[in-house]
Amino acid sequence: MRERFRYLRSFDAGHLLLGVLFMLSLVVAFPRVYATDEVQYYAWLRSVWFDQDIDFANEYTTFAQLNPNSGIEKSILMPDRIREKTGLYGNIAPVGSAILWAPWFIATDLVLRLLHALEIGLSTPADGFSWPYQRAISYASALYGFFGLLICYALSRKWLTAFSASLATLGIWLATPLVYYMTIQMPFAHANGFFVTSAFIYCWIKTLDQPCATRWWMLLGICAGGMFLVREQLILFGILPAYSVVMHVVSALRKHEVTADWPMMKCWLLALLCAIIMLTPQIAAYWFVNGEPQPAGEVSGKLNLCSPHAIDTLIDFDTRPEALCGIQNSPVSIQPFSRGAFVWSPILMFATVGLVAFTRRYPIYGVPLLLAFVLQVWINGAFGTTWHLTGAFGFRRLVECSPLFIFGLGYLIMQLEQRVQRNILVVLVCALILWNMGLIVNATVFNADTNLRKGITWPDILYWQLELPQKLWEKGTEIFDRCRYIKNSC
Repeated sequence: MRERFRYLRSFDAGHLLLGVLFMLSLVVAFPRVYATDEVQYYAWLRSVWFDQDIDFANEYTTFAQLNPNSGIEKSILMPDRIREKTGLYGNIAPVGSAILWAPWFIATDLVLRLLHALEIGLSTPADGFSWPYQRAISYASALYGFFGLLICYALSRKWLTAFSASLATLGIWLATPLVYYMTIQMPFAHANGFFVTSAFIYCWIKTLDQPCATRWWMLLGICAGGMFLVREQLILFGILPAYSVVMHVVSALRKHEVTADWPMMKCWLLALLCAIIMLTPQIAAYWFVNGEPQPAGEVSGKLNLCSPHAIDTLIDFDTRPEALCGIQNSPVSIQPFSRGAFVWSPILMFATVGLVAFTRRYPIYGVPLLLAFVLQVWINGAFGTTWHLTGAFGFRRLVECSPLFIFGLGYLIMQLEQRVQRNILVVLVCALILWNMGLIVNATVFNADTNLRKGITWPDILYWQLELPQKLWEKGTEIFDRCRYIKNSC
């Protein structure tokens, strides 16, 4: 009871603002399964629950028929996607999102079956494909994203004022692709990935503050495995506890206290064991689908560990591969300043500057966080053929770095509070939010045919953004007719 009262006392205006805006965002959300990646994430859950197998042929075929313009037939229903060792269609999506969605999906199925059993005239089929299932997992993703926001806000209050923490959390949410993958392409893994990464960072900080608390080390290992289950590259956030452990061992060696650290070693081993156990569903999924305990070539074959496009993932001023990687005559099909994360979401540039400043002020937290950011940039640039994410809204592979950006932006705002009026800071963040909202509306409504997702085109994007208020005024309430802007209707 005392813990409950302490939570109530910690509730503030930041929580209220986040909650209200989150509820409003659901009003304009697009809760449906459509694109190829979304279908692959969803297929795990539908196939295992309804068919008790991992043969995705019927899931892929059905969604291709439901959404004939989605490209499913040309991308995942091709003969070369059938695994030679198993004879099954491949699925490059990890299983973590399906696991997170399972409670909502199963509850929806049970309710639909009950309504059908009661014979109350319900026409919606309980088949795993109809709209209640798709909405259930879509809203579940949004809810997990919201949980991630609450976690990041709570963590940032450790170092930041309520104003800077609130403004930073809202800014990174609404001025980056995070809001897009919580409202438009909801069945992608990014909202779920943001949640598990936020939970992992929360547990890691708890292990620093309470080194001997076994429960936090166990939860840390569970979250580490959970990150891999949702998106494999997120396991690189494991640098956070790894760095802390190395620093602890170095300190113990200097003090000749290694033997006295056996309780800590047991905690580390417990975290490692929990992480390994959590990895087993994904390893099993690889084995049963691919015939071997590793990802298929569609994923691993893209990697060039030299990371020839690391800097391009942030600001693509020269999209040719880095000369240090020794890649010759690589075709350049991406226009400069069109796909980089800082180009799509300028707020991330300020957040990165703030993260560096945060690192100088709080090195015990900041150094490993900065290393984690560098590793994510490196692995994204290592996808030599798809680093640019053409076809995606923004640079979505950095969405899971949002906790780091929130800390960095919040610290920068807190420092500027001493020199600049708060109203000015609010206006600047709101301007960056409006830029991102303009990109979302242009990419989904007014200029969808030009395929803005292939890359920002200058100066066209400036004209589109300036013309947007007039177009919204002319469209009026039509802008809220979601079916008008969804391919293949609703």
